[in-house]
Amino acid sequence: MKVPNNPRIALVGSVNSSKKVLEKLIEHDMNVVRVYGLSPSVSRKVSGYQDLESLANSAGFAFKHFDKINEDWIFEDINEASVDILFVVGLSQIISPKVISSAKYACIGYHPTKLPEGRGRAALAWIVLGQVTPAVTFFIIDEGVDSGDIITSIPVELSDNDYAHDVLNKLLKGIDIAMDKLLSDLKKGYLDLKPQNHDEATYLEIRRPNDGYINWSDSATDIYRLIRAVSKPLPGAFTFYKDRKIIVWRAIKHENFKIKGVIGRVIKVEEESFFVQACDGVLEIIKFETAGEPAYIPRLGDKLGLDPIELYRQIEALKKQYG
Repeated sequence: MKVPNNPRIALVGSVNSSKKVLEKLIEHDMNVVRVYGLSPSVSRKVSGYQDLESLANSAGFAFKHFDKINEDWIFEDINEASVDILFVVGLSQIISPKVISSAKYACIGYHPTKLPEGRGRAALAWIVLGQVTPAVTFFIIDEGVDSGDIITSIPVELSDNDYAHDVLNKLLKGIDIAMDKLLSDLKKGYLDLKPQNHDEATYLEIRRPNDGYINWSDSATDIYRLIRAVSKPLPGAFTFYKDRKIIVWRAIKHENFKIKGVIGRVIKVEEESFFVQACDGVLEIIKFETAGEPAYIPRLGDKLGLDPIELYRQIEALKKQYG
């Protein structure tokens, strides 16, 4: 695909991957005419949020905050700036066809899976859960779901103990490599495109914070994988002790543990960790936090999770209180 040499570029973004792309645009001295960053005021639920304003201003790029990517003023501003290539990286909002077509030559997106496998949402968690192959993929954004022609796709190797944060860092390193070639080609006036095989496409459904609930009846392997998958910068895996929520950030899986207990029960406590029985193994919880004050430290014999008997008692108490 032919494009102008050293094309006029705009970037839309909101997270770590957006910042990495902006850093690479600066490093390669690209002709960046606009940077649009998600407003801090609407960033509360955005995992790994990055405000791009400071970095864009330090590079001398025209910068503007936005709340919704499809607002008319964005389309008008992109046209006014005569943007050739629009990068949309790290944004969960769906882009309208109007904004996609506002760039004269191409709208380029990024996805952390080996497309066409794993199109869709919440890819970082699904990667750690082992449901999709990780890769740094830049592609042409069209009106489908991550379905446009692929520009480049670099595989990312993971270990069995990687947390979401580790995967994110590996993906950022992959972006570093991928952008070197992509931007070099753009400066020379072309993009090397490869159509996706749509028959091989798979899709990822959205995940919500409540999907991080730990079912202690699951295997120790599955619980350990869940904890790693939704750890920071995601909302975290969690359990309960009575009415107290405990967010679990890091854990160690123990096999052939000498103590055997009731599923969900704390079977050992050390100075900075505690051990919980799963259905076929034991999880040592080494980093956690509790909601509310004062902080709650699990004790030997505590049973974690949603206890149906305790829930029944609470419901009955509410019935008596409110009739």
